[in-house]
Amino acid sequence: MLRDVCSNASMSTSTPTQDQELGRDLKTRHLTMMGLGSAIGAGLFLSTGKGIQAAGPAVLLSYIVAGVIVIFVMQMLGELASARPASGTFATYGTYAFGNWAGFSLGWLYWFMLIMVMGAEITGASAIMANWFGVQPWLPALIAVLFFSIVNLAGVRGFGEFEYWFAFIKVAVIAAFMLIGFGLFFGLFPNYDSPGLSHFSDFVPHGIPGVATGLLAVAFAFGGIEIITIAAAESEDPSRSIASATRAVIWRISVFYLGSVFLITALLPYESMGEASGASDSPFTRVLALANIPGVVPFMEVIIVLALLSAFNAQIYATSRLVFSFAQQGNAPRIFTSVNSSHVPNVAVYSSLIFAFVSVALQFWGPDNLIGILFNIVGGSLLVIWAMITLSEIKLRPELEAEGTLVVRMWGYPVLPWITVILLAGLATLMLWDGDARPQLLFAIGTFVALSVLGLVIAGRSKNPAHTPEA
Repeated sequence: MLRDVCSNASMSTSTPTQDQELGRDLKTRHLTMMGLGSAIGAGLFLSTGKGIQAAGPAVLLSYIVAGVIVIFVMQMLGELASARPASGTFATYGTYAFGNWAGFSLGWLYWFMLIMVMGAEITGASAIMANWFGVQPWLPALIAVLFFSIVNLAGVRGFGEFEYWFAFIKVAVIAAFMLIGFGLFFGLFPNYDSPGLSHFSDFVPHGIPGVATGLLAVAFAFGGIEIITIAAAESEDPSRSIASATRAVIWRISVFYLGSVFLITALLPYESMGEASGASDSPFTRVLALANIPGVVPFMEVIIVLALLSAFNAQIYATSRLVFSFAQQGNAPRIFTSVNSSHVPNVAVYSSLIFAFVSVALQFWGPDNLIGILFNIVGGSLLVIWAMITLSEIKLRPELEAEGTLVVRMWGYPVLPWITVILLAGLATLMLWDGDARPQLLFAIGTFVALSVLGLVIAGRSKNPAHTPEA
């Protein structure tokens, strides 16, 4: 069935010419580091304390549950992407599984979410850089947008190298943090008495409700890891690259997150935790300060800026490739299939940059609550997207097995995929129960439903609603 859908799509829509094809210059190391870098962002450095404050040391349980959900979802997405690499990624698989409405709504929901996050990332980075140089925040924001415009238009290899080294720095900082943290934990630093496990004496200070609140605070910290399946379509060997990168990323992310959170909760009392407003009160900064490391605050400011700029760069890339994919599938104007001499979808990149400027402008000059309202869609959107990835894998797995195209396999099919559905449903219930999280989910569901209806209308008007395969 899936093969027939793809075959019909190929015959019913125009095949991309060489002038409309993306490059193939990314390597597995690029994908792996991009996945790691996307999930290790400013949220880890600044927002970790929020979950610890809510759950106490038991936030480790919250991270374990969230990590299990993300590992399962990524394994399923890796299974689909290695079998049929496409820059449209889960939107393409939603189409294969449920029809054009699913791909249309998933793709545009993810695009809208990334645009909102893009503005927040560059605004946060520009605010810190403005303090360094004593200038207005719009100036470093403008310079950053122009710089990353050049990076994204020059060729995918250049983008991959930038993201590789951005991510490498963040991973190196996490590794150094864990090395220093375990040194503190085992009492290897002079003039510091390790608390050992004394902070774990009251492991669940707020009971199960606290763990549930902590789960909501950390559940979407891993968001962004999906970019490796978008980028894989521009790698030398997409199927093998996705398989290698997926395996590497999901386990390394788990180790980095759990290791860091364990050290923070072991070395600092949970009562002193909260969402950090800047580098000085980041839990990472506070732990490093225990080792009497000089210059730790400005160092962490640099790392946070790098994390924000790296995420901004990745979001320009991801949104442009999504629009390029939508245009190939008939869900966006055909002009977005245009590529430059470096095989970069230049018109799609321009569109992402325009929305980046608009998003930044809204944050500097728009109503105070506008971006806050729009940004509420992020957590709920990820939940909807993860659920649709899971349901798509459940639907498509038998057909992919019949084709013999599986390179990555989700474990325990169909039991673990359905357990993932149950876990996601439980997370949705927690969001509906929580007054702060409820608007995120309802807004995301409402947007998804509206986009689905629009997708059905567009599919009904089109003679050829099927998607064109990209690889």
